[in-house]
Amino acid sequence: MNSIAQVHLSNPMYALENGSKLFVTDGGLETTLVFHEGWELPDFAAFPLVDTPSGRMVLTKYYERYIQIAQRYQTGFVLESATWRASPRWGQKIGYSEDEVVAINKRAVSMLKELRDQYATADMPMVISGCIGPQDDGYRPSEQLSISQARAYHSVQAQALKDAGADMITAVTMTYPQEAIGIALAAADVGLPAVISFTVEVDGKLPVGMSLSGAVCWVDEVVQPQPLYYMVNCAHPDHFKNTMRTDMDWTSRIGGVRANASRMSHAELDEAEELDDGNPAEFGGLYADLAGVLPNLRVLGGCCGTDHRHVEAAASSCAAGGWVRQAGTV
Repeated sequence: MNSIAQVHLSNPMYALENGSKLFVTDGGLETTLVFHEGWELPDFAAFPLVDTPSGRMVLTKYYERYIQIAQRYQTGFVLESATWRASPRWGQKIGYSEDEVVAINKRAVSMLKELRDQYATADMPMVISGCIGPQDDGYRPSEQLSISQARAYHSVQAQALKDAGADMITAVTMTYPQEAIGIALAAADVGLPAVISFTVEVDGKLPVGMSLSGAVCWVDEVVQPQPLYYMVNCAHPDHFKNTMRTDMDWTSRIGGVRANASRMSHAELDEAEELDDGNPAEFGGLYADLAGVLPNLRVLGGCCGTDHRHVEAAASSCAAGGWVRQAGTV
């Protein structure tokens, strides 16, 4: 085993932090659970599955499908916890006390640690990311928290994820920068690096009307230490690819993409009763196009409408384009 591989095995964050290896992560967890597995998710919350044997079994099989993709393409893997809705407000809505929310965040991470113990290798480093979602609706927030309010609200979940052994915190489906800043600060407060993932509308702007570049630059200006990198999720590549050009410095901060399979707007997706899973092969090709304009792209995954087919197509297309770095090299 060479020295870089040894570092990957002993410190799985190393390759993710310095961009020395491409990583894949999962696709649309809630999409898969609802449309493919037949689960009813209260308020679109997947975290209650962690509390039952049948739920843990379906989650384990779900993650294993994506781990197999990482094995095939010799990439790393980001294990994202099923805790997007596991914050105090959402927990209370479906009957969980704050103490129970804290406990289930810890159990969700413990489950991922078991998967990492079973599957991680020097050639396939596995990073555990504690997933934090928005305090309000992920498409149309009815209220916007101040930075201090967001920091205080999300500190409960951030501390639970840290205590459970997460390697980092990823804020997913952020609709406005103040909440993203609050989460990044809450992560810093507990000593974990943060990743911020914004969502955009069909015009490439955040739901509150701000440009993606403006949001990224604002967070970078306010938060110290700065987020590890940024991502875009819950939008089709066609909705944001034209905002990303190689002559724009801010695009070097985009390290991951978890796109939607569908070209529908958020409003249309909210009203849709049937799954729109798009075209996985086309989806993969669009990721290869993004890799050509995002110099620090390092994490490939999916969001609404996607499953393992889409993520495999993305990994395959990027591999064919030479974007997958050989294991053990920098």
